[in-house]
Amino acid sequence: MNVSRLVVAALVLAVLLTAPVTPVAAQDGGEEARESDEGGIEGQIEEFVAGLGPAGAVAVLVVGAGVLTVCVEKLISYLTRAALGLRVSLFTLAILFTGIEFDDAILALVLSAGDLERVALGTALGTGLAILGFTLALAAIIKPFPIDLPADYVVILALGPVLLIPFALAGTLTFVHGVVLLGFFLLAFGYIIARERQRDTPVFRNTELGESIRADGGVAAPRALSEIPEDRLVRGRSASGWPWIALAVLALAGIVFASMLLEAGSEVVVEGFGLQQTVFGATVLTAILTFEDIMLTIEPVRRGVPEIGVGNVIGSVLFSVTGNVGIIMLLSDLEISRSVLTFHLPSVIVVTTLVAYFLYSGELKRWHGVLLGGLYAGYWVVAILVFGGVPIGA
Repeated sequence: MNVSRLVVAALVLAVLLTAPVTPVAAQDGGEEARESDEGGIEGQIEEFVAGLGPAGAVAVLVVGAGVLTVCVEKLISYLTRAALGLRVSLFTLAILFTGIEFDDAILALVLSAGDLERVALGTALGTGLAILGFTLALAAIIKPFPIDLPADYVVILALGPVLLIPFALAGTLTFVHGVVLLGFFLLAFGYIIARERQRDTPVFRNTELGESIRADGGVAAPRALSEIPEDRLVRGRSASGWPWIALAVLALAGIVFASMLLEAGSEVVVEGFGLQQTVFGATVLTAILTFEDIMLTIEPVRRGVPEIGVGNVIGSVLFSVTGNVGIIMLLSDLEISRSVLTFHLPSVIVVTTLVAYFLYSGELKRWHGVLLGGLYAGYWVVAILVFGGVPIGA
């Protein structure tokens, strides 16, 4: 292993400052076993849940779902108040807080270090596809909502997976490719953040919150912003917005912990009830592992702040198909398999392009969600029948 790659990987780990996570299964020309012996906090959680057995794991799933729901609700409230107090775009805060998947970044490094680069790539592509074909589709079906995104943001989203084409055609992803992909991710995020700071009105200015955050200093809280107990806690200090940022960090930590509970519980349940090798088991597992993104997308839309939901989708997808794939290449090269080149990557590109078109149209409609969900289901059917498996997104 190249020393320079180890140095870069160590720097990434130092920046991310997060515990190791358990690799997620992915199939690509052969099924890889799930790893469940990782150390750190998540390893301890998995060991504890495994000792409870299937029945106890079901209880853990219920608790994890409850904690996740509460923390997502709190994160929405905190970010909304922070945006008002700091007079910044809520879309920007959503990108920063929910778009960068730190646990997926560590997962990519762990898998690459363990010579499971194909698993890491399958997980990255599977995550991006699940967020669009499952999470965003479900949000559109439950509650269609208007979209207010500049065309350049939509173009950046569409370009993410397309950038992989020349690298995939080369046959092997290398360290240089990883640096390019990471660079694109950082530039894309940096561009969106800088663009939001320069805009007279933020993205989603047609929402009640967007109309409240203007360059003229008007920051009256929208009627939809109901009072929460924390308002009394930070009263007199909330104008700056920074107390709400600190609380948002705590809520995000709660979301990560709840996700660990869901992942550990789902593994025990799926294996304990004999669902590991079935389509049903894989479907249930995918739904559980994407529950965090589902909540972070649907709940903001339901509460009238779609800025957070769309920011989560765009940020997570961009990170999965560029930043996360780039991180995989920091430790090792990866030979692209035929199934990735002919099926998995084209599927991600088609769905991402379709979503970009829907976002550009100015409204996410119910039939958009039905179409995306249908395409995702079709992807599963073809992948299982023809290619023998599906990358499982987390």
